[in-house]
Amino acid sequence: MEEEPEYRALFAADIEGSAGRGDVALRQIREVLRAALRESFGRSGIEWEECLRDDLGDGVRVTAPTGVRKARLIHPLVHELAVRLRAHNELAGPLARVRVRVALHAGDVRITPDGRAVGRPLEVLARMLDASPARDALARTPGAAVALLVSRHFHEETVCHGSPGIDPAAFREVTFTEKEYTASAWLHVPEYKVLAPGPAGRAPGGGGASGGVRMISRASGNGTVYALGNGTQNIHINGKA
Repeated sequence: MEEEPEYRALFAADIEGSAGRGDVALRQIREVLRAALRESFGRSGIEWEECLRDDLGDGVRVTAPTGVRKARLIHPLVHELAVRLRAHNELAGPLARVRVRVALHAGDVRITPDGRAVGRPLEVLARMLDASPARDALARTPGAAVALLVSRHFHEETVCHGSPGIDPAAFREVTFTEKEYTASAWLHVPEYKVLAPGPAGRAPGGGGASGGVRMISRASGNGTVYALGNGTQNIHINGKA
């Protein structure tokens, strides 16, 4: 008998630049990510042990339990994850730092008798996790720990409503092509405001860019840091440039 489809929220994370660090460092950063995820899911009211979890080698895929409010996977979950990884990175050496791309999607999946989730939404999630907009966002914001890509479906059902802790203006629509899959999604970098790309920015689904995308991050004091696409940072403090 075929399993009945179940509507589930889907989460995936992949560690940036994990290749080439060596087995010891890879084990360490994998454990850092898993510990941060367990804590972040718990803070979001989502039981980690009740989630279906798949090891992606240098990342993880999570199928949330039935009935979980999708907005929780953005706030507080993604923001909690970013806080924990930034705190770790402040004290870690280069080989131990953990920055991740995160993808969020939702849809009808089937749960097999051995507890695995299968279905088209998981294929979409995999394409999103590998997509270039999140990779580029991390490259352009060296202080960020997380770059989030949200599917159009997920965005329409969560971000658009302006749930507590979620600022729709902090998400920018992007288009990407990954293998045979082309789609639009929404990009967000916690604590950064992602502005529309300028003339030198990435064309939808295209190659890299030398600049044109500006990230604005509110500093802990009275300053604002403007990080340009070419890596330049300008700091504005108390009305003085």
